[in-house]
Amino acid sequence: MSYRWLKVIAIILPPLIIGGFELVRHSFLLHNLSMNAGNYLIIVLTFAVSYLFSTWMFKTIAVNNQRLATEQEMRAVYEERERLAKELHDNIAQTLFLLKVDLKKGKIAEAKGLVNSIDANVRQAIYNLRMNPGERISFSTRVENWLNEWSTVSGIDSKASIQLKEGYFSPSEEVQLFGILQEAFANIRKHSDAKSAVLVIHISPTGWEMTIEDDGKGFSVNDIKLTQYGLVMLKERVEKINAVIDISSDSNQGTRITVKGSGKSGSL
Repeated sequence: MSYRWLKVIAIILPPLIIGGFELVRHSFLLHNLSMNAGNYLIIVLTFAVSYLFSTWMFKTIAVNNQRLATEQEMRAVYEERERLAKELHDNIAQTLFLLKVDLKKGKIAEAKGLVNSIDANVRQAIYNLRMNPGERISFSTRVENWLNEWSTVSGIDSKASIQLKEGYFSPSEEVQLFGILQEAFANIRKHSDAKSAVLVIHISPTGWEMTIEDDGKGFSVNDIKLTQYGLVMLKERVEKINAVIDISSDSNQGTRITVKGSGKSGSL
């Protein structure tokens, strides 16, 4: 049943019960039912009907909300898969073109590097796409599993400290956050020459914060272009969850990416 009809029923039910009872009492029961007995009876009747209706209504609302949440989760996951598929196609197509050019020029070392890059991209894409949308796995566990896979593929040591209560983020927010850290760690693997990377996600009374830091060669933030290092995609994802991003780096000082969001209704 739609929320509109639930609202209509909730509005008309109390006056219908009270008015109907009073009409019946004055028409047929006035000489057989005392005023006090009638008052007590209407209270009990109204309470019983209201309880039964409220129980049924909130159960219906809970079922509808669960269905909408599931649909939202599935939509978010499938949208992310579509993005990953397109990104994988574009990335591999470009890398294969460069590989073909290097092979024609006899640049074997460069070609080997491109082959390794293709292998790493395919491995990470396979991990992302094999996730079952209906599988109930916590966001923290998923991130930790992915980071272990990333560390194995990239050869870069990684550590994670995730302090989250399950369900703190909505499914769509989890998709965006997962995409942010994937993009950030992809940049570490491609550009940083880092030996280690650290991910920290924690909650405070005022909101949440995600920090990604590496010990790589870094770069000058003033000289970097918005289109480089996947910054456009990072900023777009951050904006979708109403968060803010800060990137701090310097030559030979590593890079630190901080994403902050406002407080949620979930408990700490």
